[in-house]
Amino acid sequence: MRRSNQLQKIIFMLCFLLMVSYLMPVWSQEVKWIKIGSLHNWFREDGCEPEVGRTGLQADQQDGLRWPAQYRKQDNIAAKALWIGTTNFTDAEQYGGNTYPIKVVHVGPRGWDVEREFIPVTFKMIGRHDHPLVYVDGVSGSELMWDDLVDETDPELPCDRLIYNVVNTSLGITETRKVMAFAQQHHENYYIYEYVFKNTGNVDKDAEIEKPNQTLENVYFSFQYRYAVSREGADATDLNSPRWGINTMLDTRGEAKPSDGPQYKGDYDAWLKGNTQADSLRCQFAWMGPHSNAAYDLVGGPDVKYKTGRLMSPQFIGVVTLYADKSATDKSDDPLQPKTTTYQQSDDPPTRPNDQFDVARMAEEWKWMTRGHRLPRHAEAVGTGFPDKFEGTPGGFSNLNSYGPYTLGPGDSIRIVLAEGVNGLNRQLCEELGKKWYEAYSNPNNTYTFELPNKTTTTNKDEFKNAWVMTGKDSLFKTFGRARRNFNLNYNIELPPPPPDFFEISSGGDRIRLKWSTNAESDPTFAGYRIFRAVAKYDTTYQEIFACGKGTANSGIVNTYDDMTAVRGFSYYYYIASFSKAENGSLQSSMFWTRTIEPAYLRRAPGEALSEIRVVPNPYNIRLRELQYPGERDKIMFLNIPGECTIRIYTERGDLIYKIDHNDGSGDEDWNCVTEYGQVIVSGVYIAVFETPAGEREIRKFAVIR
Repeated sequence: MRRSNQLQKIIFMLCFLLMVSYLMPVWSQEVKWIKIGSLHNWFREDGCEPEVGRTGLQADQQDGLRWPAQYRKQDNIAAKALWIGTTNFTDAEQYGGNTYPIKVVHVGPRGWDVEREFIPVTFKMIGRHDHPLVYVDGVSGSELMWDDLVDETDPELPCDRLIYNVVNTSLGITETRKVMAFAQQHHENYYIYEYVFKNTGNVDKDAEIEKPNQTLENVYFSFQYRYAVSREGADATDLNSPRWGINTMLDTRGEAKPSDGPQYKGDYDAWLKGNTQADSLRCQFAWMGPHSNAAYDLVGGPDVKYKTGRLMSPQFIGVVTLYADKSATDKSDDPLQPKTTTYQQSDDPPTRPNDQFDVARMAEEWKWMTRGHRLPRHAEAVGTGFPDKFEGTPGGFSNLNSYGPYTLGPGDSIRIVLAEGVNGLNRQLCEELGKKWYEAYSNPNNTYTFELPNKTTTTNKDEFKNAWVMTGKDSLFKTFGRARRNFNLNYNIELPPPPPDFFEISSGGDRIRLKWSTNAESDPTFAGYRIFRAVAKYDTTYQEIFACGKGTANSGIVNTYDDMTAVRGFSYYYYIASFSKAENGSLQSSMFWTRTIEPAYLRRAPGEALSEIRVVPNPYNIRLRELQYPGERDKIMFLNIPGECTIRIYTERGDLIYKIDHNDGSGDEDWNCVTEYGQVIVSGVYIAVFETPAGEREIRKFAVIR
């Protein structure tokens, strides 16, 4: 019997390993990050970024388009999709050789097929220069040293990062995608996507052309965007559905004509022809709307859970069309593209994993792609209601743009250029405005007067909050305008000098020393350096602590700086920026090039005697933790300790709960008040036992008040 059970286990494990090996290609898509500006996103080698397409984890449904990326959990998207459709299409023999009245192939919003549908060929990242080497106390100290995977450098590159991506499809259309990112502070919150779709006749990964003579008719290129603003704000609501965008509000510009209704002043084509009242952009965008199950108005995501009021979801996110070919032979911009601008339910059947051999299924997808302009727009249709109740949706709505119909003969191609960006209220305003809103929310019997963006006043806290949040739309449109200007200039915008290619931070006994390389000084626009610092954590707001060069208090250029204002017991994070002086103001290199994610400390020499050991604070009082070590609320410090010792922490009754091996030679060590099992300690008296390698021991008692 035992041998039989063992055999069953072996068979089970073999089957499991076979299943895993079968599934691995599905989840082993190569991913590259672009993290050089305030907008961070990941990109996949099969040409689009579908739902949970990076990690495969539903917990990461909101994953990507992080802005402002210097803070945590700023993800604003749940899924993307790229569909390509055509009519009267005959499959290559390897896919069955059948003819379909409508043929649609997918990557996203759910599911993908990299063997038979969107087949990756080339995927690489090119940089104008590589990321700097950043070290803190001898260890790799920047996020880019792990995530900025540059395959090659090109000093003549017009942008700072370029992802070059080639994907064949089972339609014989080859997608070439270029994703461009800029680290200039006025252009760092958007990406420009240049797509070229060419009828190559190549339906698989190898170089052989399977369908060299096909002409494709009624071709549409359709992009979907399931925005969910934002991960931090959604988490704080304690509602599950905002995570997938059920209360996302959507809107569109550039498609409606006066004949569609008196509220519309003209489409983008009319604006180009001189109608100043018409829409000057052709775009779709989104923001966090209200939710019927929330106890308060969710616009902007005010923080009620943690009682700060801070607006956690101020982002406006969207995509703008910069260019679309009129036809395969007319390479001028078609102002009437995209031909479809619609919003569709994000959980409807067409969003599920595709079947490119299912005639009925593809016919339904085709209806979405060719729907035309859906009016009234989503925001107009929802009005003052709740988007999570609109049309009984279980998952909210996604924006959808389709370009076409095009005819592509052998070798013909279509070029489409888009920009995707995020903007909104900055962190300081989110804190200030949210605090005022929360005070009124917490004191409903009091009357408050609030100033609106137009300088008038109101006593309605939600009107005040929402009016300020909605200024984010204008900020997003400004971002779109900058992207369009960049495109129209053929990406010839002014760039800042490069950052130092080496940045080193060393903790010391009475100072923290910063050193950096001189490479930036050879740039003709270089004017100096600025150093910024944050306390307690790196994903927060930074303050300038030093500058040298033109226009600063230190006109001479230096390559070292000693931070003498650091306080013992605190964690410090830094970045250095090179800056230029220009007629239009100063440009400086992005914080993300050199921002440290490892802490530096002011370290004191080891204690001279065990009797000098101190526990700070003692007692530790949770009610005073913001005053004890701001930003590190549960930290206790052991000071004047030997440079090498073992610290064991016991409960009053003698249970060992944590052990620290201190061996960095300093006189400091910290503890975050958790046991070795990750449990936060409770109120009580604790005992710390310090023991040196020579066997010397010292005991300290300390109290914790929770």
